[in-house]
Amino acid sequence: MNLHVDLNADLGEGAGHDRELLKLVSSASIACGFHAGDADTMHETISTAREEGAAVGAHPSLFDRENFGRKQLSVTPAEVFDAVTYQLGVFQAIANDIGVRPNHVKPHGALYNMATHDEKLAEAIVRAIVSVDSSLVLFAPDKSALARAGEAAHLWVAREVFADRNYLADGSLVPRNRPGALMHDPKESAERVMRMLREGRVRSIDNVDVEVRAETVCVHGDTPGSEEFARVLRAHLEKQGVTIRAPKYPERSERAKQ
Repeated sequence: MNLHVDLNADLGEGAGHDRELLKLVSSASIACGFHAGDADTMHETISTAREEGAAVGAHPSLFDRENFGRKQLSVTPAEVFDAVTYQLGVFQAIANDIGVRPNHVKPHGALYNMATHDEKLAEAIVRAIVSVDSSLVLFAPDKSALARAGEAAHLWVAREVFADRNYLADGSLVPRNRPGALMHDPKESAERVMRMLREGRVRSIDNVDVEVRAETVCVHGDTPGSEEFARVLRAHLEKQGVTIRAPKYPERSERAKQ
């Protein structure tokens, strides 16, 4: 079985080791200023990603720097559309000036989690992406409202799983305020990711197997020890014959064959 997967990290958030992670991942989701970062950090992170050969994507968030974008807020679809469009526009302009073409979009934190269940918010995010560049790949959990909205709008969707987070029996992530939310052993995580790739399943903290589809694997850049975590994970995957590469929007002629 020839396996390949994208390895992504959320960067540009001030964690201090972006270059080290960019040597290990194939994609970087870069903060666009609403939960972390600013124009300078976007410019620096995109430039570094180009030097290290990693694809880049926008990491738009709710406007909530106080809570790092991880608190669910009461927002309308119109507000989400405006917020995501604004962030994508800024990100695209900076990337284009550097000579880098953005490859994907991955909503951040609470916005991501809300959009996995809320169809209206998911549709607003997707409309924002389409309005900016419909060739951008959307990172989203399999079978989520966000993935369905992306498919309905004919976006290319890369199904995302998380290497450093635990799952509940319903397929959602264990909330960060609960014990066991984070995985700390990179070897255990690497074995779990291999099972996701080979079997399409992950064992939840409730001791129930959950169906997943792993096309891009996330390591959070702000988690302590994320560099070593990503290093061990990548080494294990490559030892098992997995090719690490960023997802790409296929040409229309190629896509029609699938």
